[in-house]
Amino acid sequence: MVDGSVPLGRLEQDLRKGVLVLAVLSQLHTPQYGYTLRQALAQRGMPIEEGTLYPLLRRLEDQELLTSQWQANEGPPRRYYKLSTHGAAVYEDLTTAWGSLASVMNRLLNKEE
Repeated sequence: MVDGSVPLGRLEQDLRKGVLVLAVLSQLHTPQYGYTLRQALAQRGMPIEEGTLYPLLRRLEDQELLTSQWQANEGPPRRYYKLSTHGAAVYEDLTTAWGSLASVMNRLLNKEE
């Protein structure tokens, strides 16, 4: 608990929500299906629940940031997601915005300045 009323975990969850789109887009320069995407994110320190990931992927596809294609190479058919051309441009813009925001936050949080 932070002040007795708001659990710290909830605040951390709110911070993560703001970066999930950029985190997901960062891993989709090559086609991936949900399970491998979850693994890639978790291995890099950004675990994500299935119940969060799959609705997010559908929303990003509806926004035309991703394309998807069903493939049945080995085992059951899987839907592979990849950045669309528009998604790649948005990813670049969000990466720039994130860099600026991170710089500002570092200045705000640095108590030595």
